[in-house]
Amino acid sequence: MVKSALPKTSLNINKISKLDGNILRSLASRVADLAARPGEEVKRQLWYRHNSLEATPPLIFCDPENGWGEIITPEMLACQGELARQWEWRLRREIFWGEEMGDDRVVEAYFDIPHVYSGLEWGLVERRIGGDHGGAYRWDAPIKTEADLEKLHFPTAQVDEHATLQLAEQAEEIFGTTLKVRVKTSWWWTLGMTQTLAHLRGLEQIMVDMIEAPDFLHRLMGFLRDGTLSLLDELTNNNLLSLNCDGTYVGSGGFGWTRELPGPDFRGVVRPCDMWGFAESQETIGVSTRMFAEFIFPYQVSVLDKFGLNCYGCCEPIDTRWHIVQQIPRLRRVSVSPWSNRSRMAELLGDQYIFSMKPNPADLAMTTFDEDRIRLEMRQALQQTRNCRVEVIMKDNHTINHDPQRILKWVKIVRQETEGL
Repeated sequence: MVKSALPKTSLNINKISKLDGNILRSLASRVADLAARPGEEVKRQLWYRHNSLEATPPLIFCDPENGWGEIITPEMLACQGELARQWEWRLRREIFWGEEMGDDRVVEAYFDIPHVYSGLEWGLVERRIGGDHGGAYRWDAPIKTEADLEKLHFPTAQVDEHATLQLAEQAEEIFGTTLKVRVKTSWWWTLGMTQTLAHLRGLEQIMVDMIEAPDFLHRLMGFLRDGTLSLLDELTNNNLLSLNCDGTYVGSGGFGWTRELPGPDFRGVVRPCDMWGFAESQETIGVSTRMFAEFIFPYQVSVLDKFGLNCYGCCEPIDTRWHIVQQIPRLRRVSVSPWSNRSRMAELLGDQYIFSMKPNPADLAMTTFDEDRIRLEMRQALQQTRNCRVEVIMKDNHTINHDPQRILKWVKIVRQETEGL
C-alpha cells in the first residue's frame, strides 16, 4: 500500500458547494464522536506499549486496500463535486473503521491535507502497458545502456503552495469546528529503491546486470541512494516533513505511536532522525542473499541510518536474509509475510523486535470464505509467536470477493483467537 502526496494534476480544486459541505460536516461530526470514545485512548496506549516492545496482546489492523472499493462504492457517495466525493470517501472509510471494523486502529479527530506537488521523478519514466483498475501491468524500462544514466536527475518536490493553501482553507471552512485540519504529507511509502530500480532498468535485466555488469548496477544504485538522500535533505530544509510517531501508518503495517521520537534535540523542524524510516526489497526475492548483500542492502542502509527508528520488509520472506537485515540501525518493526518461515522468524525476532505478521490476503479473495481454516491457521500462528511482540496486519487485498462481511468476520476471528491466548 503506497501512501503519497496529492499530485497537482490529479483533481480540479473547485469550491465545494453548500450542499456538499453540509454532507461533509455531518460525516465529520460522526468521525469526531467516534474519536472521542474512551476506547480510542485505550488503543492508543496499547500501540505506545507495543512499539516500545512491552508485552501486550497481539494488536490487530485491517486495511482492505483495493477492497475498499467493494466496501464503499461510488453509488454510496452523496456528494456531487469531485473533491467533495474524495473527501466523503475518506470520511466514510473512517466511519467504517470506527463503527464496524473492530480492529485496533485509532480513530482520530484530524483531517489531513497533503501538499499539492509535482516532481519527484528521476528524469526517465517507464512505459506501462496495462494496469487499468488496479490490475497487473508490464512495462518497458527506459534505461537501455549505461549512457542512459546521464539522462537521470535527482527528484525534487515542487510544491504548489497556492493550491495547497486553497485545499487547507476549504477543509478548515468545512471541518474547523469538528476536526483539526493539518497539512501533512507522506512523501514516500518505501525508501527501499528497488521498485524504482526495477521500473527504470527492468526486473530481469537487474538480475543479468548482477552477473554481467556489476559496476553498472553499483553506479545506478549509488545514484538512487544519493538522489534519495538529496530529497530527504530538501524536504528537511524546506520544513516539509511531518512527524510519524503518532497514528501515522508506518512501514508495511502498524502505526507510529512512540515516545522515543522525535529526537531529544527536536526544535520544531522535522528531520529524518525524528521519524520512522522504512525500506523493503520485494523485487529482489529471486536474488541470492550474497547478491542482495552486495548490490542492494548497502545502499538501503545508508538511507535508513538517517532515521530514528526503522521498519523493514513487506511481502518478501526475511528469514533467509535476517543475518543481513538485522544490521539495520535502530530496527524495530519487521514484516513476516505469508512466504516467510514463521516459526524461524519467531525464534529470530523474539521479544527484541515487533513481529509484524501478515496473514495471506487470498483468504479474503477466494470463492469460498473458510472460517474454520482461517481460525485454525491463526491459532497456530499465534502459538508459534507467543513469545514475540506481535501485530496481525491484513493488507495487500486486491479484492474481498465483493463481500464486506468477510473483513468483519476476519477481524472477529483474529480477535477471538488473540483473546484466547
